[in-house]
Amino acid sequence: MKIVYNGEMDSRLCKEVIGATIAEIVDNDPNTIYLDADLMSCDGTLKWGKANPTRAIDCGIAEANMAGVAAGLCVAGFRPIMHTFGPFASRRCYDQIFLAVGYAKNDITVIGTDPGVTATMNGGTHMPFEDVALYNVLPHSTIIDVSDPNCLISVLKQCVYRPGIKYIRVGRKKLAKIYEDGAELEIGKAVTLREGTDAVVFAAGIMLHEAMKAAASLEKQGISVAVVDCFTIKPIDADAVAEWAGKTGAVVVAENANRHGGLYDTILEVLGERCPVPAACVAVEDEFGEVGTQDYLQERFGLTAQHIEEQLKAVIARKK
Repeated sequence: MKIVYNGEMDSRLCKEVIGATIAEIVDNDPNTIYLDADLMSCDGTLKWGKANPTRAIDCGIAEANMAGVAAGLCVAGFRPIMHTFGPFASRRCYDQIFLAVGYAKNDITVIGTDPGVTATMNGGTHMPFEDVALYNVLPHSTIIDVSDPNCLISVLKQCVYRPGIKYIRVGRKKLAKIYEDGAELEIGKAVTLREGTDAVVFAAGIMLHEAMKAAASLEKQGISVAVVDCFTIKPIDADAVAEWAGKTGAVVVAENANRHGGLYDTILEVLGERCPVPAACVAVEDEFGEVGTQDYLQERFGLTAQHIEEQLKAVIARKK
């Protein structure tokens, strides 16, 4: 697998990739069914869904019911993929996901679009910072924070056949291109995007682009920083985390989510048990979302390359 990151955005919108990949999966597997909460126009499945009404089911703006329908389809032998915006894929149908899917040992793939600040103008009501924490405490769950469109294609195809609850959080717009076309990423395995000796940034989702920019800036200042893609938040690649923490002795975690219960806490557990080193995070500091452009919101909540750079300098200064 080749890393092709050069700071530029992928030409594809993520919603187009979602739609095309879902259509490919369902068209090739008669036991896979797609469910949506009146948002097919938002994830690129509308045209295909209208042409395939028995394979693409619009459950309406009733996410809890959609989760129940998905659980029923599991019992009947199907593999459901369900989609809605992140807050409704987590908060609104949480009890149904917990009981009808997790507790009942059913297998579904949940796609939550517009996570964190990527919800932009939909504002605080549609801006999930807590979705990772909610899914993190569900037993045997898998959580993916998509790195780029090629990561999205790879993990979505894997999740459909992976047991348990799978939660994929991904924006609908463009992401920086990180991996070559056709790349295969193994769920549960972190990927080193950049080598470094002074500190390491473990990042996911939109924060990978910011981490790479911060590392490039610090290199010009004589500071060597590794960047590791933790697109699988759960199960975390504990071996990779411990190895990089041991090599560099300083850790920063960058995520487009609340600092509590997400990637940062997961990394801290690994560090506490296997490799205690100075650590800090760049994440949302216990706040609700608000309306704004993504650039404004990333600055507002401290989710930028500059904030990562500042935290890296601070955490390196704490090294023994």
